[in-house]
Amino acid sequence: MLNEERRRAILDLLNRQGRVLVTELARHFHTSQVTIRKDLEALHAHGQVHRTHGGALPARESVLEDPTLREKEKLHRQEKLRIAEAAAGKVVEGQVVILDSGTTTTAIARALREFRNLIVITNAVNIAAELSGTAVEVILTGGTLRKNSFSLVGPIAEETLRRLSADLLFLGVDGFDVHYGLSTPNLLEAKVNRVMVEIAKRTIAVCDSSKFGRRSLSLIAPPSAVHEMITDRGIPKSDLRVMRQAGMEITIV
Repeated sequence: MLNEERRRAILDLLNRQGRVLVTELARHFHTSQVTIRKDLEALHAHGQVHRTHGGALPARESVLEDPTLREKEKLHRQEKLRIAEAAAGKVVEGQVVILDSGTTTTAIARALREFRNLIVITNAVNIAAELSGTAVEVILTGGTLRKNSFSLVGPIAEETLRRLSADLLFLGVDGFDVHYGLSTPNLLEAKVNRVMVEIAKRTIAVCDSSKFGRRSLSLIAPPSAVHEMITDRGIPKSDLRVMRQAGMEITIV
C-alpha cells in the first residue's frame, strides 16, 4: 500500500470511529508504529487530524460548531455506554440527580430506568421521555427549546434550577481543556449548565476521550468546579496527569 493510500484509509477509519490509536493502526495495516506515527504527523501537518498522545482525533472543529443530537449519537457509542454504566453505579436510591442534555447523559438516563426511588432533574426533553413510564420522578425545567439538542434553555430554565438542590450532577460537555475548563458552543446552554453546577453538591463530568483538548465558544466552569470525571481509556496521558495532580477523582472505563 502506498503512503497516500494508507493515509486516506486512516482518515476513513478516523471518520467512522471518532479516534485512532497508533498500535491498532499498525496491526490493521501490517506496518510499524514508526510508519504510522509518520502518517499521523503528515496528516496533522495538513490539518486533517488532531495528533494526540498515542493516536489521533478528528481535526478540531470550529468553536462555533454545534452538531445535532442525532449526529452526536453516531460517535463513540461503546464508550458512552460504558461511561453511562459507571455513572449509574455511583447513584444510590433516594438521591436527586441532575442530567444535562447530551448523548452521554441520555445513555445515563437509560441506565437509571430501573431505580425505584430517584428524582431526576433535567433540561432535556428527550431524557424526560426516556424516563417516562418508570418509577423515576422527573422534574423538567421548562424554558425555550433548542432544536439541535432537545434541551430547554433561557431564564425560565435557570430560575427553575435555582429553586432546587441536587446530590449529583452528571455534566456532559463538548470540550474539556484541562487548563481552560468545560465548554459548549451555545451561550444559553452554558448559562443553564453553570446554574446546575451551582446547585449540585457534587459535579461529575462525563465525556469520552475525544472531548479532551477542545475548547468550544462558551465556558461552563473551570476544571476546579469538577469533583470527578468519568471517561474512557483514550484520554491523553498528559491530561490525566494534570487532573490527578489537581486532586480530581478519575474513573476510566
